[in-house]
Amino acid sequence: MHNNRVAIVGIGETPHSARRPYVNDGELIYDAVTRALNDANLSIKDIDSVAIGNMDFFEGHASNNAMLSLYCGANGKPGFKMNTGGTVGSMTVIEGWYQIASGMADTCLCIGWEKHDEATVTPCISTITDPAIDRPFSVGALSGLAVIAVDYMTRTGCKVEHAAMVRANASLNAARNPNAHLRDKYTVEDVINARMVLYPLNLLLVCPTSLGACAIVLASEEKAKKISRKPVWIKDHQTVHAEYGGAQFGVNEKRRTSHIQAGETIFKRNHITNPRKETQVFEMYDPSAYCIPAWMEDFGICGIGEGWKMVEKGAITLDGEYPINPSGGVLCTNAIGDSGMLRVAEAALQIRGDAGEHQVTREVKQALASGFGGSYWTDLLLLSKTTD
Repeated sequence: MHNNRVAIVGIGETPHSARRPYVNDGELIYDAVTRALNDANLSIKDIDSVAIGNMDFFEGHASNNAMLSLYCGANGKPGFKMNTGGTVGSMTVIEGWYQIASGMADTCLCIGWEKHDEATVTPCISTITDPAIDRPFSVGALSGLAVIAVDYMTRTGCKVEHAAMVRANASLNAARNPNAHLRDKYTVEDVINARMVLYPLNLLLVCPTSLGACAIVLASEEKAKKISRKPVWIKDHQTVHAEYGGAQFGVNEKRRTSHIQAGETIFKRNHITNPRKETQVFEMYDPSAYCIPAWMEDFGICGIGEGWKMVEKGAITLDGEYPINPSGGVLCTNAIGDSGMLRVAEAALQIRGDAGEHQVTREVKQALASGFGGSYWTDLLLLSKTTD
């Protein structure tokens, strides 16, 4: 039985935006793949397998991995397709991990992308749910995010000002990130005064719809040590499903227990007793500004009711006690097929010290990255500078 250690050896991100009508999916993928292969100092001939992630349903396509394989040089190579909502990107990396850890491949090219200018996402998300019970209540992803926000505010005393602090900080970080979509800087007052979309969420408190692509090259330990000066090791990962349907959805489960279980499992398995000290940065999947303080608590980064207080103290900023989303996060860049993969890529760049202007001020030895999607389910990855 194989149990190979797996490293990230190449990272490629395209710039993200709202529209690029003269660039097709294939060209978008080619750009990210070329960047990742160049970063790894490899060619496509050195790649053993491919893992592709995309919500083709959102673009009005079907099985687009088949028609797009030529653009990334994957034609004739074994591969898998991920199609899991917001967790697409993170699940694609995890699938690549399995291909290498199992001994099936020594190198795997992971690709995530989305082109949201091709279709409207909200009707697609709304029609996923049960037509007899859930669908009349669906407003795309916003309805679930609004429930999370109201629940957190009611339980802990969090106010809109704290969510606005999160968004203002994200805007400062994204302004430093050349690949982010929304790069305008906002003050807390700007955020509070934005147009209401669905209470308590206004236009600046929720993520955009973006287009862009990300690619990551994974390698086995033997291969990584030969080709990479700065391998970043996927030390552990955990996926927890919390799918609900019909009358169960959102009624009995106000808190996101998939996050709680994923955090507990990762920390216990890796003997981490104080994640805020033993990891130095967290690239968290944050579809709304309320998610960061709420999910800091669920993941075990802080105690119940302490998330918004940490935000208030400035703990999550680039030079704060525990930086969260120095890239700007999903709040500023949300191409669903790559949004989870970007979390992994950006966490790895922080460990390498290659994040550029949005590099945190302290050395990063271990980092967390998460994905969130489906009907409340979680991917959590622990990345490390060393194999220890």
